[in-house]
Amino acid sequence: MGCPVADEGDGLSAAGGAAIMAASQTAHYPGSMHNKPAVPMRPPRLLPWLASLSLLLLAGCGSAPVKQAGPPPSHRSWPQVAPANPAAANNVLMRALGLVGTPYRYGGNTPETGFDCSGLVAYVYRDVLDLRLPRSSGELAAVQGPKIAQDRLAAGDLVFFGTRGNVSHVGIYVGEGRFVHAPSTGGTVRLDYLDGYYWRDHYTGAKRVLP
Repeated sequence: MGCPVADEGDGLSAAGGAAIMAASQTAHYPGSMHNKPAVPMRPPRLLPWLASLSLLLLAGCGSAPVKQAGPPPSHRSWPQVAPANPAAANNVLMRALGLVGTPYRYGGNTPETGFDCSGLVAYVYRDVLDLRLPRSSGELAAVQGPKIAQDRLAAGDLVFFGTRGNVSHVGIYVGEGRFVHAPSTGGTVRLDYLDGYYWRDHYTGAKRVLP
């Protein structure tokens, strides 16, 4: 199935960008007890349709008392790597970003039921490209396709997270160090930084599945 809550730690519709842009998204870091202030982020240069969006990132835990966090990590400059199939990459990202705000549900794989991490990935690629992908994060990590170094990530690549080499979470890379994913119970589909507090320490690799 998807991503069990115990295994996971620690926007934006192209069509509804204005409404989503106005809402603050809370980045969920399982096991974290911190909130950090909203951080203005410059729009990705990779995709023209994202250039007008102003993205906000908040980090915290939705199920426990909140403590004030220290300053957010400094985000490094990420190489701009053009996808081999820009049209397919744009379609994947538009669909994925359009699902931001959809509630998390373990085992969910449609907008109506909600999504877990692998359910989101499988739905987006099937809906946009009719590409049938495995239904668990571990199986997605093992799917045939080139492994991608972090400094060669391109839009549409799958990014994986876990502990001690065991993959337990997956998202869709969108460019400039950011990815779309369904985090865990109590959260929603959202956009986060790869070098965020939780994700940088649990990153296990990436794979390219775009045709």
